[in-house]
Amino acid sequence: MGLKFGTFMAPFHCPAGQNPTTAYQRDLEIIQHMDRLGFDEAWIGEHHSAGQELIPDPMAFIAWLAPQTRDIKLGTGVLSLPYHNPLWVADRALFLDRLLRGRFMLGIGPGALPTDATMVGITLEEQRTALEDDTDVLMSILRGEKVTARTKRYNLVDAHTQFAPYSDFDIVVAAIASPTGPRAAARHGLGLMSVGATAQRGFDALALHWDVMEERAPRFGHVPDRSKWRLCGPMHLAETREQAIEDVKYGLDDWSEYTQHVLATPHFRAVGSTFEERVEWVNESGLGVIGTVDDAIAQIERLQKQSGGFGSYLLIHHEWARHAATLKSYELFADHVIPRFQGSADRLVQATEYATSRWDELDAPQAAAIQAATDRYAAERLASQA
Repeated sequence: MGLKFGTFMAPFHCPAGQNPTTAYQRDLEIIQHMDRLGFDEAWIGEHHSAGQELIPDPMAFIAWLAPQTRDIKLGTGVLSLPYHNPLWVADRALFLDRLLRGRFMLGIGPGALPTDATMVGITLEEQRTALEDDTDVLMSILRGEKVTARTKRYNLVDAHTQFAPYSDFDIVVAAIASPTGPRAAARHGLGLMSVGATAQRGFDALALHWDVMEERAPRFGHVPDRSKWRLCGPMHLAETREQAIEDVKYGLDDWSEYTQHVLATPHFRAVGSTFEERVEWVNESGLGVIGTVDDAIAQIERLQKQSGGFGSYLLIHHEWARHAATLKSYELFADHVIPRFQGSADRLVQATEYATSRWDELDAPQAAAIQAATDRYAAERLASQA
């Protein structure tokens, strides 16, 4: 089948002050649109502060989405594991797996917003260590084991879940700038999601991420699987590059201001202080695409070459453009980019080439056959009237 495609939906609703009810409705409509277009998966983030990434509970959001979609898989992208008791994460994951009949996916990470972590008393230094420790506990519980473990965040005594899994659902660990995500994924044979795959130093980080997987996974009896590696990056597509740039005048500056002046996350920060500088940064730095389907294809091919191969590409969802233009961008991607990497239109192209190659041979005889049939019918009418 080739690459799989989906979205990584934080989601961003910049600037602050928008109606969250209508923002959630737009998020729903985006995923429903992607479901109809044949995208494979959608990952929903968890954020609790900063006012512009508005979903605090991706599991509740997924439960709301599930009956309003049909085929697309839905995952936590990602659930900030150190903020939660791993027993309840395991319980709810297995519950959703059953409710969604195999369409659920679990993505975990340390937590992206430092203002989230500090509100619950987790220091920035301990977040990544906590992720590795909590992943050990979570995976033991998901395997059906009883776990006794004590940290300053939880105390588990013979903790276990009463649920059995409904399916062998995907579990992935987020990787941004540090080797923490690949370390945890390699230890447990999990998938890897490179959220900052195209951000500053992202292309260089790709090699680091997979080097950690290849070096560490065999120690624990696992073989790193590139088909379970997901890379994320932003795009906005239109019929022409000029139209795409015009579209993103709506929201690119607001999104850039958010990353530059609200988020204390230096690994994912826009560059430039003017609209023109920010467009150039997106297109020239390798971050993403504001352009055409050809630009999108070139970007994914570049990522394939740089990474050595991966299994899924996730479009980082944003509202750089108005809602209608954003829907159109996903449609262009589905119609023209996905077939290039999945081969779904190859035989159609071959069929057209075959028909074209026989046009000269068949066109005139076809016209003659039609005329002959017409002449026969006319002759038969004349004969019947005689």
